[in-house]
Amino acid sequence: MTRLTGRALRLTVLVGEHDTWHHRPLYSEIVHRAHTAGLAGASVFRGIEGFGASSVIHTSRLLSLSEDLPVAIVIVDTEERVRAFLPQLDELVTEGLVTLDDCEVIRYAGRDDAPDTDDTPRTSDTKGKKSP
Repeated sequence: MTRLTGRALRLTVLVGEHDTWHHRPLYSEIVHRAHTAGLAGASVFRGIEGFGASSVIHTSRLLSLSEDLPVAIVIVDTEERVRAFLPQLDELVTEGLVTLDDCEVIRYAGRDDAPDTDDTPRTSDTKGKKSP
């Protein structure tokens, strides 16, 4: 698991939820490739409304004819690691938007990588989080 604090690069990929790569959701393929590449983390967010280059508004409203809602895949890691991942996106993203933003990571540690700061015995609750 990557530990990351300080300056980082945020990669955001905006695609449609029905976009696919070899019969698999495109967002899933991007997340799995990011994982395989050893990037610090990736999250997928489903939008409730939006439009892109086609100017067609996609919305989740009940009576809407459009169901291809926007999806944002957000990946944060060091600039070097994110930029090394970009060629994979060139292969995968034929329609969509890819943005890069400088950011600062305050704290990131894997669940089992974070050291305890005191000698208090800790137990795991039902969600796997440590509690005193």
